[in-house]
Amino acid sequence: MIACLRLFTALCLAALLAACASSPSSSLGELPRTPDASIEQLLEQAATSKTPEQAALLRLSAADLAYRQKDNAQAARILEQVPVDQLKPAQQIFASTLSAELAMGRNQPKAALTALSHPSMSRLGELPDDQQVRTRSVQASVLEANGQPLEAAKVRVELAPLLSGNAASSNQDAIWNLVAALPSEQLQSVSTGTDTLAGWASLALAVKSAGTLEQQQAAIDTWRGQHPDHPAALQLPLPLVKLKELASQPLNKIALLLPQEGQLAGVARALRDGFMAAHFQAQQAGQKPPTIEVFDSSRLTSLDDFYRQAQASGVQLVVGPLEKPLVKKLAAYPQLPITTLALNYSDAGQNGPPQLFQFGLAAEDEAREVSRRAHADGMVRAVALVPRGEWGDRVLKAFRQDWEAKGGTLLAAEHIDQPVALAQQIADLFQLRQSEGRAKSLQNTVGGAVSAQPSRRQDIDFIFLAATPQQGQQIKPTLNFQYAGDVPVYATSHLYSASGDVNQYNDMNGIRFCETPWLLDTGNSLRQQVVSQWPQAAGSLGRLYAMGIDAYSLAPRLGQLKALPDNRIEGFSGSLSMNPSQRIERQLPWAEFSGGQIKRLPDTPR
Repeated sequence: MIACLRLFTALCLAALLAACASSPSSSLGELPRTPDASIEQLLEQAATSKTPEQAALLRLSAADLAYRQKDNAQAARILEQVPVDQLKPAQQIFASTLSAELAMGRNQPKAALTALSHPSMSRLGELPDDQQVRTRSVQASVLEANGQPLEAAKVRVELAPLLSGNAASSNQDAIWNLVAALPSEQLQSVSTGTDTLAGWASLALAVKSAGTLEQQQAAIDTWRGQHPDHPAALQLPLPLVKLKELASQPLNKIALLLPQEGQLAGVARALRDGFMAAHFQAQQAGQKPPTIEVFDSSRLTSLDDFYRQAQASGVQLVVGPLEKPLVKKLAAYPQLPITTLALNYSDAGQNGPPQLFQFGLAAEDEAREVSRRAHADGMVRAVALVPRGEWGDRVLKAFRQDWEAKGGTLLAAEHIDQPVALAQQIADLFQLRQSEGRAKSLQNTVGGAVSAQPSRRQDIDFIFLAATPQQGQQIKPTLNFQYAGDVPVYATSHLYSASGDVNQYNDMNGIRFCETPWLLDTGNSLRQQVVSQWPQAAGSLGRLYAMGIDAYSLAPRLGQLKALPDNRIEGFSGSLSMNPSQRIERQLPWAEFSGGQIKRLPDTPR
């Protein structure tokens, strides 16, 4: 009887191991599979296995089963018991793949990348297709998470022949998203080859280089003619299919909804004049621009009535309103009858209807721009000076979120209030009073005068500054006085009055600031036309004229930016793109106060 039981147990174990393994080749070793057994049963069998390889296979199967059951903690504990270096290549690839999946589940992409760098990965192409699909899929995700989109795209191109159906389509769209996000310079270098990836790069370059929807559609058609057998020619990525649909819907009539009375009337006038100047220029260039109908939002009694009236007159797009309360109302609608480009923003986190897009000169854009520039310059540790109040809180929050997401540290922040308090606030930031206290303590200890100069903290790489020109004039001299004149200052555009006042500029010597192309690049013909008609557009008010012109450029391209989020419009208020919340975001060029003048700096690399 006992002999029969032993024979039965041996047969069960043999069957279990057979179910747990597949054989790519004898040199590669067996691949574990998830058998029809529980995690506990697998671990029990592993504990009594006669060979280390059998035990490792069973534990790998148990770890994989735990992962499939979404018990990542248990999967990791079991995997730690597997001696990876003692395994054969197929098993090492399996273990490394699982380790990478678990690391990604912990949001540790760098650890995942390390796991996938095992030498055994060189033999991945010899494994069965299902294992190759699994490993290459996680490879692509890991590379993308580690900021290597081109490498991720290469892996997905290798993965493509192994897929079919929905998986193939999803992979195709993923390749496009990765390649489309690459800068033009990189696409140019990749597109010169004859392989599949080069074809993808040349398609992305063609779409990126074209301006209007019509031009993009023509570029896609030309590319398909040149690459008839390319996977993307046989099946266009979904964003490009949507682009084709948009190209067949021309924009013929726009409603411009702005206040003509009240405290925002002056702002609205500058926006309207910029918008109409762009419209007039399009007419002069021989284009057939849409008809513009102007509505007065200050006399608006009901948004619903306005949309009914606009619909009745054939309006296809509303540009406006400007007033924040009206934008917040629109954001609360589940649907809008007409696509709308609001010229302000609703509250952060307020999700609007799919027909609502939002555009404005958001200070948050500039805070993120400072973060982007400082990170590109190799800065790590920041302190902040922002105005007291709601505006300063928003700017600081935007900077902090973006800066910390980039791996930076915000050591301290002060809210600027009264000029008399500024010196103390800067001293607090740089811990000067602590230094003075140490010197005083030393004097008391030695019982006499000690020659000591206060020293500031040395761990600050730069200052993030959001301030008015008047505050800026005080801040730089105060920094010099407080032994911090050598600390770089990165500021938002609010510091720059565009007045041409040399004395004012001298007081801010060395401060770097982001600014609209409108105020930094003065040679554009449209800008010169606008300034000749409205001289005030040459000063700080020019930012509003620039926004009006950019609103006109955005009007026919909202669907395009939504379909191709990596596309940008090089506008007068900045380089414009659309985020997932359908808010237009701006990237800005840079300048520096230098010797009483404004010195343009190279753009931040993208």
